[in-house]
Amino acid sequence: MSLANGRLHMALPGPSIMPDSVLQAMHRPAPDIYDPALHDLAQGLVADLKYVAQTDGNVAIYIANGHGVWEAALSNCIAPGETVLMPATGVFGHGWADMATGIGAEVQVLEHGRNTPIDPERVRAALLADTGRKIKAVLGVHVDTSTSVRSDIAALRAVLDEVGHPALLMADCVASLGCDTVQMDDWGVDVLISASQKGMMVPPGLGFVFFNDRAAQVRAAMPRVSRYWDWGPRANPNLFYEYFGGTAPTHHLWGLRAALDLIKAETIEGVWSRHQTLAQAIWAACDHWGAPVAMNVADIVHRSHAVTSVMIGAPNGDRLREWCTQNTGVSLGIGLGMGDDTDPSASGYFRIGHMGHLNAHMVLGLLGSIEAGLDALCIPHQSGGISAAARVISAASGKAKPADRP
Repeated sequence: MSLANGRLHMALPGPSIMPDSVLQAMHRPAPDIYDPALHDLAQGLVADLKYVAQTDGNVAIYIANGHGVWEAALSNCIAPGETVLMPATGVFGHGWADMATGIGAEVQVLEHGRNTPIDPERVRAALLADTGRKIKAVLGVHVDTSTSVRSDIAALRAVLDEVGHPALLMADCVASLGCDTVQMDDWGVDVLISASQKGMMVPPGLGFVFFNDRAAQVRAAMPRVSRYWDWGPRANPNLFYEYFGGTAPTHHLWGLRAALDLIKAETIEGVWSRHQTLAQAIWAACDHWGAPVAMNVADIVHRSHAVTSVMIGAPNGDRLREWCTQNTGVSLGIGLGMGDDTDPSASGYFRIGHMGHLNAHMVLGLLGSIEAGLDALCIPHQSGGISAAARVISAASGKAKPADRP
C-alpha cells in the first residue's frame, strides 16, 4: 500500500516548493502587456530584488534559467580570447567554466574537488602568477547545488584587493539567494547571478543578473554584446519591453511579486535565520543516523543552508529516493555529479533540498519519510533522527518557563 497520496513534497534542490500565493497569483488570464500597471509592477520588482541581494547596484531580468544568466553575465564582461579564473567545487562551477569556453574565453580551472570550499590562498597564488593581468574575472559559485559546498565569496574579494588585481568578482548565487546569507555590496561582488526556481520560490524561467558600476564600466568598454544579452536596456529601460528584451513574462512576474511579498514580510534576515535553523535540524538527523549515512561536507561552516548532499552507499541512494517517492510522497534529489569509478551513476548519494517555502513541519515530515525508508529498506542506521532534529527546532523556538506551561 502506498501512502503517497496528496501533494508531493519537493525536497529537490530546485525547482523548490511554490507557495499557494505564488500559484494563485499566476493563475489568471493573459493581460494587456501595454497596461501601465505592468510597468509599475516591474519597477517594484527591481527594487525588491535588490533588497534580497542586498545591493544598491543594478539588476537585469532575463527570461532564462541559471545557465542563461551564466551566459548573460559573461557576455557583458568577457570578450573572446580573454581569460577567467574558475575555482570549482562541483558540477556547477565546471558548468559555468564551460559556458565561458563557449563564448570564446580562455578558462583557468582550479579544481577543489567535491568536499571543500574555494581556497582563497589558491586563488591568491593564481592571481599573483598573472603578472600580465590577463585574468578578467574570478568566477565563484557561492553554493554548488551538486555538492552542497558553500564558499566564502567575501574572502575572494579580500584576496583580489590585497593582491591589487583588477579582475571582476562574479558570484553564482542561484542556489543561495533567498536561503543563505547573500550580501552583494558588503562582499564586494561586481556581478551576481541568480534565478527564480530555488529560494525565490517561483517556477523556472526567470534569471537575474545584478551588477555594480565597476562592472558597468567594463560592459561599456566591450567591443560588442548581443542585443538579447545586453544588460544595459534591461537595467535602464526607456520602454517597458526593454526590461525583458521583448514580451514580458507576465505570469512569472506576478508570481515573483507574491514571492517577494512573502520575503519582505518575513524580512531577509528572518529568511536567512529560518533556513539556518532548518538546515541544522536536517544535519542533526543525518549525524544521528550515522554510518553509512554521511553528509558530503564535513565542516559545518562550509555547508549550504539550502541543500545537503548525503552519502549512503551504492545503490541505496537510488533505492531510498524511489521508496520515498512511491510510499511517502517525498521527492529527494539525485546524486548529481557525484559519480566515480566505484559508483559511476552516483546511486550511493541523494540530496535534500531545504530551500524557499519551507517550515518546521515540512522538514520533520521529510526526515520522517527518510527514516521510514531507511527502516523499510533495512539500511543500517541509528533510529531517532527525528528526535534529534526536533531538539534543534525546539531549542530555536525557546523553552517555556515552568509557570508558563499548562
